[in-house]
Amino acid sequence: MDTTAAGALIARVALGCWFVFSGGMKVFGSGLDRFTRDIANYKLVGPPLDAVAAYTVPWFEIAAGLCLMLGILRKGAILTLGGLVLVFAVCIGWAWVHQLDISCGCHGGDAPIHYWGKVAEFAGYFLLLGWLWWMEGRSPKTAMD
Repeated sequence: MDTTAAGALIARVALGCWFVFSGGMKVFGSGLDRFTRDIANYKLVGPPLDAVAAYTVPWFEIAAGLCLMLGILRKGAILTLGGLVLVFAVCIGWAWVHQLDISCGCHGGDAPIHYWGKVAEFAGYFLLLGWLWWMEGRSPKTAMD
């Protein structure tokens, strides 16, 4: 395994762990009722769509994170996480434009959103996911793809 492939493996496992942790905190940490309230605070959707989002998004994070970590359906996991990050970015942008002083709901805490920090975080996700997508295009196909 060359160093670039090893770097991609480390990045996949680390990013997968992060999203499993993030989804797990919503489900098992603060709870899905709390995440439903966090989603409602954005004022983008109301009941019952806030609950539908809150009760499904964390499971997508967990499933895609596990797939990325384990090397199963890697492209699908990258696309799923990219889509989730894009939706999160739009929601954070909405809250910023509307000057909402809310918790982002990312890990169940009460800390208000630090918008510029989120910009940097999302830029990092997009760069890393883009690089992993590019690396998938370069790697030889295996039975796990």
